[in-house]
Amino acid sequence: MNYIVKDENAIYYECDYSSDNALFLKLGSEAFFITDPRYAIEAKECVENATVIIDGDLYGCANKLIKKSKIKKIHYDPKEWTLFHFEKLKESLKTTFVATPDFSHKKRIIKSSKELFLLKKSAKMGAKAFDNFSELIKTHGFKQDENILTFMAKAMLSKKGKYELSFDPIVAVNANAAKPHALPTDTKLFKKDLLLVDAGLKYKRYCSDRTRTVSARKDFEFGYEQRFKKKKIQKAYDLVLKAHDNAIKKARSGMKAKKIDAFTRDIIEKGGMGKYYVHSTGHGVGLDIHEMPYISSKSDTIVEDGMVYTIEPGIYVPNEFGIRIEDMVAMQSGRAVVL
Repeated sequence: MNYIVKDENAIYYECDYSSDNALFLKLGSEAFFITDPRYAIEAKECVENATVIIDGDLYGCANKLIKKSKIKKIHYDPKEWTLFHFEKLKESLKTTFVATPDFSHKKRIIKSSKELFLLKKSAKMGAKAFDNFSELIKTHGFKQDENILTFMAKAMLSKKGKYELSFDPIVAVNANAAKPHALPTDTKLFKKDLLLVDAGLKYKRYCSDRTRTVSARKDFEFGYEQRFKKKKIQKAYDLVLKAHDNAIKKARSGMKAKKIDAFTRDIIEKGGMGKYYVHSTGHGVGLDIHEMPYISSKSDTIVEDGMVYTIEPGIYVPNEFGIRIEDMVAMQSGRAVVL
């Protein structure tokens, strides 16, 4: 297949290197990595299975290579491209460009053994960072607001800058946790408050993603067993945990993703809190924090061995509280294994 990719992670997947100004072009048996002179040294050292071309005009260079090849059809992902750059690429070419949405994500949906190792390593490092963060909160976090707590989470997860974060962590207290993608506020954390933390780090570019909701007692841990002072919160927490465990226990290779979604949704709906479950059950994780497969009520994707995704049911009661419990799982020997 002939194709061109522009997204940085998509390029990295093809040749083990990328920069923020590059193209990867596959034409028949030849592959080309095109970047500008700022990245010449690293590209020549790191790129695998592609010819490195250094050119300040990436799109003009790709245009010439395509024209020279006389190839008639090239696939591309329209989600990666601006109209300006796409028009510049195909200027005066007679080649047909075939729009193939999620082209790279579809290639990457089944993880290799190497990728599974890196994702497992990333997940374990993320879990350890959660443990360290809980100790930091217990000694320095109470009476601090969400802005400070978020700053503390970033420092702890990244080991003071050693690792990249998968995304900006979510650290939400009480009612702010009712927003699934809460931004930090000046709300302060006190003992026995509800605390939701959603965070992850990258190991060799592969992401991790984890969420825990806790009762922030003086000796709390980011574990599954939690006891809240309000009965409504406890009921919601127990439902979310039951839904989380049910999906992991029952997920099987060969199922449609929407069936796995139902394993969480049905429990929360039967518990009378379905209207507060406002998102899908999970998403794939890899070089991108959100990639295929998507575990939603509308997804007909067949889940297969080698796929990695999150299980993250939640209940969000506006102006009161929010609860989410999330783990990454890999499909191995037909079942979901927590990474």
